[in-house]
Amino acid sequence: MSKLVHTGQAIIDLVMRVPAIPAAGSDVLAAGSTLVVGGGFNVMVAARRSGAVVHYAGEHGTGYFGDRVREALHEAGILLAHPPTDASDTGFCVALVDDTGERTFVTSPGAEGTLRRDRLDAVSPGAADIVYVSGYSLLHEANRSALLDWLPGLAGPRVLLDPGPLGARAPGLGEVLPLVHILSCNATEAHELSERGDTTEATAALVDRLAPGASVVVRDGAKGCLLGAGGEVHAVPGFPVDAVDTNGAGDAHTGVLAADLLRGIDIHTAALRANAAASLAVREHGPATAPSRAAIDDLLRDQHPSSRNL
Repeated sequence: MSKLVHTGQAIIDLVMRVPAIPAAGSDVLAAGSTLVVGGGFNVMVAARRSGAVVHYAGEHGTGYFGDRVREALHEAGILLAHPPTDASDTGFCVALVDDTGERTFVTSPGAEGTLRRDRLDAVSPGAADIVYVSGYSLLHEANRSALLDWLPGLAGPRVLLDPGPLGARAPGLGEVLPLVHILSCNATEAHELSERGDTTEATAALVDRLAPGASVVVRDGAKGCLLGAGGEVHAVPGFPVDAVDTNGAGDAHTGVLAADLLRGIDIHTAALRANAAASLAVREHGPATAPSRAAIDDLLRDQHPSSRNL
């Protein structure tokens, strides 16, 4: 059975709600805090809830945080591609969320930043699989080196890149892009990656930087997304929604897109379903809010009757 092979980083997120981001040298009491598994976990959960087989091929450490990550992966039905490394614990990210909803992040890397080529060699993705690459991986020297050695030798699987907000400045990005078959990013990231101010022009320009026959999906909030494929750029409509938390939208979109492509669905339909997933995800608080495949089907049935059998 085809699978999603996720080579990114599943880490711990410590989310702290504060009135305002403290100035240098000052102190502040948090109004509340939560400890959750995050990072690449959110994309994997989204794909899993849409029925995909998911293998986590990133590193995970020994210690409390590593145990929390493995427990969450197990509960979600996500398979581990290899055992934990005993070099260190899994890392964590402190996210400060102020009263305006603005987020400020500080990340402490751990075992997830020590990926090795031999670990990836043991995965052996097949021609029907999708290999997910995160732009954050390129910020870790070991992960970047392992991926740049491993990706060019893959025979068959599609490579999906989600560059993330730091992707345009990530070392090695220029070497990765020609190996990518599916690029999934938001409009801001597309503008930065392409150095184009217009989203349609940015989408078209990015297609030309990828592998032959590649597709680009540019998420554009409530509007839906733009799809660049086959020499054309098309708008794929979104779904009206009263959003309460947009934090999980991008991960839900990318995970569902990958899951539906693995099912053999064409990329335009997969992008529409991903738009539906994102619109459902923002109706709930939290990062891992991706809906089930059945919930996506229900929304499409209600708002896109012609897509009844998608």
